[in-house]
Amino acid sequence: TVIAVPPSNDVDIYAHRLGYIAILDGDDKILGYNVTVGGGMGMTHGNEETFPRLADVMGFCTPEQAVIVGEAVVRVQRDFGNRDVRTNARLKYTVERMGIDAFREEVEKLCGFKLGKPKKFKFESNGDRFGWIEDHTGNFHFTMFVENGRVRDTDDYKMMTGLREIAKVHGGDFRLTANQNLIISNISPKKKKEIEALLTDYRMIDSHERSAMRLNSMACVSLPTCGLALAESQRYLPDLISELDDVLDDAGLTHDAITIRMTGCPNGCARPYIAEIGFVGRAPGKYNVYLGGGINCQNLSKLYAPSVKDSDVKNLLSPIIRDYA
Repeated sequence: TVIAVPPSNDVDIYAHRLGYIAILDGDDKILGYNVTVGGGMGMTHGNEETFPRLADVMGFCTPEQAVIVGEAVVRVQRDFGNRDVRTNARLKYTVERMGIDAFREEVEKLCGFKLGKPKKFKFESNGDRFGWIEDHTGNFHFTMFVENGRVRDTDDYKMMTGLREIAKVHGGDFRLTANQNLIISNISPKKKKEIEALLTDYRMIDSHERSAMRLNSMACVSLPTCGLALAESQRYLPDLISELDDVLDDAGLTHDAITIRMTGCPNGCARPYIAEIGFVGRAPGKYNVYLGGGINCQNLSKLYAPSVKDSDVKNLLSPIIRDYA
């Protein structure tokens, strides 16, 4: 279950089973929510009964109705979901089978009221806002880039050590973003200078000064941690992006926020099916390549090339990137 506040779609609202798109008035007061249902990324290779699906916008509810509607969605899934076939048990298949109109009718029966027509909204980005932000209370928040969410120390970048040192003096929160990054949150004005110094000492202050494709990359854990993995993901995608950085630079696209995502199996934990460039592990060193997802992840990509060897990916994508430029 996710909540998005336009113009930011940083939670990839259409990828999830239940979502709330906040509708604001001119004073940033929440008037209500457009409710989305039926998204989901998982599929199984070779099984056409399984597929990724985008959520549908079901209707509009007020803030007071939001929890009631959410509970009704869960109850409809309980009553109409497929309990016989595990691979077809997700809410997305229930919505696909019933259709959004019939699903809405069942939700409204349980709620005891009709949902309103969806309100207009517009998404303009699905990434994180890196660097410093001051909020309305005077506290500060620092969003740093963590490649594929992997917090670790290397010989030349002691990120884990640096974050531990910050944790010793920080009185606020650490928050994980839906894009695998980290927010050092609710930093008081008194602590900002000290934490900024530590960020500088450990070279995290400029963590987001990378190519826009790298900042908009995401990978699942995959090998060696996940028992479902068929191919590398978290350990491979950074190297692939390094190969593509030269192509992006030559094409003048270093600062274009092209979304690229990779998973080691078709379950799609890093949401590759809505990325502009997506990789899904098929076998060791081989990936199905998907292209054409929307810049704000509002439409599904299409299978462009199956079972591509990792050594062939750069040659496959280079002319496409140049044509796009």
